[in-house]
Amino acid sequence: MPIDVKPLSRNFAARITGVDLTRSIPADLLTEVEAAINQYGVLVFPDQAITDEQQIAFSRLLGPLEIAPYFVGEKRRRLQHRELEDISNLDPDGNQLALDDLRRLYNLGNQLWHTDSSFKHKPARFSMLSARTIPDEGGETEFADMRAAYDALPDEMQRRIEGLIAEHNIFHSRSRIGFTDFNPDVAQALPPVQQVMVRTHPGSGRKTLYLASHASHVIGWPIETGRKLIEDLLDFATQPQFVYQHRWQVGDLVMWDNRCTMHRGRPYDEAKYRRDMHRTTVSDEVNTVERERGAQSAA
Repeated sequence: MPIDVKPLSRNFAARITGVDLTRSIPADLLTEVEAAINQYGVLVFPDQAITDEQQIAFSRLLGPLEIAPYFVGEKRRRLQHRELEDISNLDPDGNQLALDDLRRLYNLGNQLWHTDSSFKHKPARFSMLSARTIPDEGGETEFADMRAAYDALPDEMQRRIEGLIAEHNIFHSRSRIGFTDFNPDVAQALPPVQQVMVRTHPGSGRKTLYLASHASHVIGWPIETGRKLIEDLLDFATQPQFVYQHRWQVGDLVMWDNRCTMHRGRPYDEAKYRRDMHRTTVSDEVNTVERERGAQSAA
């Protein structure tokens, strides 16, 4: 049977039923999932009591997985598999992190609008976040439709930003929240990278803004002028008409396409509530500047 697709917000975000991610996914159903993510950008799979191993297996069907880094010098990981990013307020023993814990402070950056791994030479394609434990209130995730935002830009602005390249840097986004306590190896492992500001989404052929809190400045522009343009575009793209807010339920697995969306986590009372989310991330395999130049050469 085909999957059931119910749009959640105009032509952005959809609820997917009729597929069990804990089992092997037939090729025809996987094709339908890929068609849905290309159309809607964000997919919500409810009632998926998925294990870490099952989440990794499903994610690998869509491409090579990123390996979770050691950003803040953690001595041991709570999650066994390095393919999983620990999006939680829990330490390796399952206790809630102290409010001054370095990992908690680093994760506050997730409350800024961003797209995953744009600070890497090869950024993220898809992310899958599985809700294992959620707070009683707060902790939602918001997603912005960057294709719709691009379409809504005035023609003059579309022309102005075509071909522009921004520098992305994990240090830039974390400096905005005052975080500087990185593992010493991070600066060497994650130098600044360049990404296009407008890209063509491969799955739909539509143009999309490619922005993030990691975007520091526009290459070839005065620093402050470029930063003002980036902030103006971020403000425009995150207007309510472009945003879907997901209110989590235990068992939800949400998948999003980082090539045409931004997202941010919303605050919750971390001293009161536990939140345990596991994320897998599929690499996009190529830098955006290289991809766009290759597409132009092919044309």
